[in-house]
Amino acid sequence: MIDQLSSEEEAVVDQIHRFSNEILAPHAAELDATGAFATVHLPALAELGVMGMNLPETYGGIGLSGPALYHAVEAIAGACGSTASMLTAHFLATDSILLGATEALKQRVLPDAATGTSLGAFALTEPEAGSNPADMKTYAVREGDGYRIKGAKCFISNAGAADFIVVYAKTDRGAGARGVSAFVVEPKTTSGVSIGTREDTMGLRGGHVFPISLECWVPATNRLGDEGTGFRTAMKVLDNGRIEVAAQATGTARAAQAAAISYAKERQVGGQAIGSFQGLQWMLADSATELAAARALGLQAAALRGTGQRYSSESAFAKLYASEAAWRIADRALQIHGGYGYTKDFPLERYLRDLRIFRIYEGSSEIQRTIIARDLLRD
Repeated sequence: MIDQLSSEEEAVVDQIHRFSNEILAPHAAELDATGAFATVHLPALAELGVMGMNLPETYGGIGLSGPALYHAVEAIAGACGSTASMLTAHFLATDSILLGATEALKQRVLPDAATGTSLGAFALTEPEAGSNPADMKTYAVREGDGYRIKGAKCFISNAGAADFIVVYAKTDRGAGARGVSAFVVEPKTTSGVSIGTREDTMGLRGGHVFPISLECWVPATNRLGDEGTGFRTAMKVLDNGRIEVAAQATGTARAAQAAAISYAKERQVGGQAIGSFQGLQWMLADSATELAAARALGLQAAALRGTGQRYSSESAFAKLYASEAAWRIADRALQIHGGYGYTKDFPLERYLRDLRIFRIYEGSSEIQRTIIARDLLRD
């Protein structure tokens, strides 16, 4: 089975399930209502080792396999989407360093990130370069023994609390994607990094996103690998990130489906549970089928993570299908709840608001279709 885990990984995932249900889930509605940052859970997540799940033991992580990481993210997202959003944004930053940085930079940054002592952010998206990062305007020019970085980024998760931000910038503005490089910027100790006002988002309200303005200097030792390798690193990181989005989507959809099943058993109409009506049963059956398919695609991609094989199409399959199927599953669950589902007394409206972004970030559904089609038509 592609999702078969070692006994040690099963124990870790079970522990994360319990933690998510007992600690995260009871506070999810409060985070959504108040807009408090999900970093309130950071100490507990760090103690559990969650912040370094994606990193090898060499750098202080716990080195979960791709499938185990998928199950862990799914469990967290099913309890609190905002916390999962904060966590996976941290993973994008640490994956960037793991995949692209020099050994010295890895050793300097990753151990603290793995233990939760520091929080990371991933700065790729720009106001005029969302779906095509090669069009980015942010640039970096040599200045002394470092680089002067100038530009702006938008919708950057965790930026307001980040200890390090992986910033992608053009070191050769005439070379398109081949001119992109990546740098570690430490905003708390680097002048010229301005974090804007938090975006007032529709969902994932405890997973904060910010605009960033940059006019700062960083040493050359903060560059991830050689000049011009940043775009390749970013694409590899996004392959991982899309699997994690699929896990977030299936986790939220699983929670919505569980709520629908519970309500269908309890809600009485005409002296019988509404779950006895065939029309409602078919809704639950369709949702269960889509949830199983979404999870299978996600685990298929997750099984390829870390193998050295290319899995861009598989991660696109997973992200595209899971993000769209999860919306349908949560929508059916709200419909089953009737008018009550539209109130904040039940979590269904929050699930739908949280799910909507998954069809946009880490590459929109349209971009995933483009990736898949290009691979199909590749010679």
